[in-house]
Amino acid sequence: MEQKENRKRIDSIYQMLFEMAAGNFNFKIEKTGADDEIEGLILLVNLVAEELRASVLQHGFINSHFSFQYLIQNTFILNQEFLINSYSPDVANSFGYHADELFNAAFKTFLAKDSHNSWELISVSLISDAQYHNTSQLIFKSKNGLLIPAFCTISRLLHSTKILISSVNIVVNEAVRHNPVLLNANNELPSPKRHDAKLIQQLYDYILDNLHSPLPTVKELSNKFATNEHKLKEGFRHFFNTSIYQFYNEERLKRAHLLIQQTNLPLKDIADKAGFGIYNNFSKAFRKRFGYSPNMLLRPEADLKTKTTDREM
Repeated sequence: MEQKENRKRIDSIYQMLFEMAAGNFNFKIEKTGADDEIEGLILLVNLVAEELRASVLQHGFINSHFSFQYLIQNTFILNQEFLINSYSPDVANSFGYHADELFNAAFKTFLAKDSHNSWELISVSLISDAQYHNTSQLIFKSKNGLLIPAFCTISRLLHSTKILISSVNIVVNEAVRHNPVLLNANNELPSPKRHDAKLIQQLYDYILDNLHSPLPTVKELSNKFATNEHKLKEGFRHFFNTSIYQFYNEERLKRAHLLIQQTNLPLKDIADKAGFGIYNNFSKAFRKRFGYSPNMLLRPEADLKTKTTDREM
């Protein structure tokens, strides 16, 4: 039992390091009160995140967390010898390989050495268990040598010898792609007359924490943050090159996109979580943003009998 808890604590440290690498210095690990080396590491990582966040604000930058533009689902279908028989169209682009380099190649070829042992253990389970289904972290290597960690759903297909491996990769927003950690207008160093980064950071965090609720008016927001409307609007546009409302609307639609792809929540519930009180308004805004309806997205193990469509709404 203790070993299992320690593993969870180590995984939380690993996850936080990825969050920090992606620019999210607000992420924190809950302390357990244990008196051991793992707890010491947790305290140290939390302290580093806090110091980085303070330093970012002090120098007039915004900590833009992990802002995604859209998700790519990479899927491999392997045969019983673990050779790639088929794959989703985005796989080649995601990892930089040509089609002829992927087809009929050993899946292990595209894994980093650190994942080889994990894959060997998974392979044994796949051979022995006809109903194998699990989620494991694997580290892929792209053609240009980059390491790409991903949480993969690995399953044996029923009534088949085929194996399905699927993962979701995030494509970083163009606005922060060149520097996903620090954001400043035009990537310039802050000027002596820079906008109040701390104020805009607070507004940015507030919006992301309240995407499920209607956005207050700029006047209400200025009262909440003890400033004037002009300073709030101009400061936000300075850092994000968009208006407060446009940012809020973009982020809640992207969150809805994520929920649709990764959960089986009814579409109406997802619309509510994205701050849309009326489903038709959500569906219309979603189609305008992504070019397709919410019900057109592939969902994880969706029950066709309960799948919600725009027509049913």
